[in-house]
Amino acid sequence: MSAPTAAAKIDDERLKQVSWLRQALVRPELGAICGAILVFVFFLMVAGDSGMFAPQGIRNWTLVSAQFAILAAGACLLMIAGEFDLSVGSMIGFAGVVIAILSVQWGWPVWAAILSAFAVCLFIGAVNGFLVIKTGLPSFIVTLAFLYILRGLTIWLSVATTRQTIIGGVGQAAQGDWLAPIFGGIAFRGLFQWMGDQGWIATFTRGARIGEPVVEGIPALVFWALGLILFAHVLLTRTRFGNWIFASGGDAEAARKVGVPVSRVKILMFMFSAFCACVFATCQVMEFGSAAADRGLLKEFEAIICVVIGGALLTGGYGSVIGAALGALIFGVVQQGLFFANAESSLFRVFLGVILLMAVIMNTIIRRMITGER
Repeated sequence: MSAPTAAAKIDDERLKQVSWLRQALVRPELGAICGAILVFVFFLMVAGDSGMFAPQGIRNWTLVSAQFAILAAGACLLMIAGEFDLSVGSMIGFAGVVIAILSVQWGWPVWAAILSAFAVCLFIGAVNGFLVIKTGLPSFIVTLAFLYILRGLTIWLSVATTRQTIIGGVGQAAQGDWLAPIFGGIAFRGLFQWMGDQGWIATFTRGARIGEPVVEGIPALVFWALGLILFAHVLLTRTRFGNWIFASGGDAEAARKVGVPVSRVKILMFMFSAFCACVFATCQVMEFGSAAADRGLLKEFEAIICVVIGGALLTGGYGSVIGAALGALIFGVVQQGLFFANAESSLFRVFLGVILLMAVIMNTIIRRMITGER
């Protein structure tokens, strides 16, 4: 009896020693880490003396990366839960127009307009999740429908109330508001002014801003990106709810049988994705002082690509928020790097297609390593 038992223990895959190399290869962030290193090395060589890595250049690609990261945080958790949300791009434009109409046209306080936009977006996210759960339709189809519904509704609302698709005046309406700076403010102005006075940061030498640093501080958008990424990472890796997200995307039926509230998890993830889209929209409106009906175009696909680059499987149940954040960083550096390298801006779309294809192929290989498929 002892010999077969020992043999069974040896053959049990759960007891097999896994090499550190294999453990590293199946980490979702591996591809994004390698990609980020390659991208930085490449642009250091081709655009290192162009100002890309000077304070103002760093600020530029950090802001772009933060925009991608905000959307990627919501898209990542939703994709790990096994669903997609193609409506987030249209929701960005919709939320911005709601804020502008309520504050500029209807005279509401900006804080009330912002909170109302969040409430509407969360409701739409809940409707998306509810329809997916109750109808059994793929989330791709349901949210694709809302992509068109929200984009059309946004344009109609804007034209019906202002006769134009761009609504200005939000910046003036937000002056003195207590909530607007949380989305459009700039932190550490005094610190950056001091750094400019010490000569650590370049300052303007002419014009109305003479003596001011070229980088005046850290925009609120960056703090929102870091906060959402940190929140999503902790939720996914340090809580029971995070285990429920993985279980819901890995095998929903098996998860239900062991007591995981799959429907509630997925609806909440749709709502979180909508919340991230509204954060992005509010930051944009506060930054530009206006709303435009066409904002957010194609952002849903860019968010999904960030998540796929970060190692998430399109089938759900596997992924990493840190990987998605690195994917967003790669996008921001490449988009601004092409500008600093004086390359054609349309090449950014070429890069998106190529990197998406490479990421999907790599993720397929990783999935086969994990599951033992051939």
